[in-house]
Amino acid sequence: MIALIVRRSLLVLPNMVLITLILYVSVFWLLGTPATMMLGEDASKQGIEEINREYGFDRPVLVQYLTWVGNALRGNLGRSFTTQQRVEDAVLPRLPASLEIGFLAIVIAALGATLLNTLRVAQRALAPVFVGLSVAGITVPNFMLGISLIFVFSVKLGWLPSTGWVPWSDGALIHIVHLIMPVATLSAFYFGSYSLVYRAEYRDVLRRPYISVARAKGLPEWKVAFRHALPNAILPVVTLIGVSMGRLIGGAVVTETVFSIPGVGRLLVTSILTHDFPVMLALGMLIIAGVMLINLVTDVVYVFVNPQIRLEGSV
Repeated sequence: MIALIVRRSLLVLPNMVLITLILYVSVFWLLGTPATMMLGEDASKQGIEEINREYGFDRPVLVQYLTWVGNALRGNLGRSFTTQQRVEDAVLPRLPASLEIGFLAIVIAALGATLLNTLRVAQRALAPVFVGLSVAGITVPNFMLGISLIFVFSVKLGWLPSTGWVPWSDGALIHIVHLIMPVATLSAFYFGSYSLVYRAEYRDVLRRPYISVARAKGLPEWKVAFRHALPNAILPVVTLIGVSMGRLIGGAVVTETVFSIPGVGRLLVTSILTHDFPVMLALGMLIIAGVMLINLVTDVVYVFVNPQIRLEGSV
């Protein structure tokens, strides 16, 4: 286990350097000179040169990247070009909303996909229902589902608020009420993908010899399902959860936009539309770091869930 963590951790630094370099160069090559974006297309050549000198955009890209990395390691991510606000002050207040919605959506989807499909009735009488819901969760776009929920539960029934975000400090009940539709919208896709993968793996596990042995011993069907089948069938879902967790920060862009939630996803879209380079780079680095960290955690969790890896001595 320790060897696995050390080996994976050693890969994080070079990967982080390489990916952030690609990100930095891509932003400048694809979106053009930041000075032009700051001053507009009609800016004079002299004005652009002055901005380039002031911000260091006239230096080689590699030098700019190293300067940016050095400042980032010291906790200085620069200032937003559009608001002149410190990037940390623009990003950090938005993180709780994005993380909470994403985390709740993944947890609800994972629990629903595994527990519901483990039930015996889900494998027989209600199989078409669960498969249909899973396919719908994958195929129906988030924005369409979100708008539909708003139309039904806000416009027609008036049960839930249509948009907005309320912090916990304003009251737990009103906070949860604002969470329901965004979390439901985001979890629909996760539920669909988790459910289809788990269902296929679970049905395959049920045909394996150790399941037949467990039944031959006279174990109740619920014990066979939840103690023997579920832990082995859930392994592919663990991988999917790891991928989903890695995208928590930027994975709810559409949902946050539909429900007007002040999260990181909306900030990312705004920074791209306004060519706000410091905010774009900071969010990109944050997403990359999150993906790598979650991948490391997923590898460790996978070893705990799958004892076969330890028995084969791969760690």
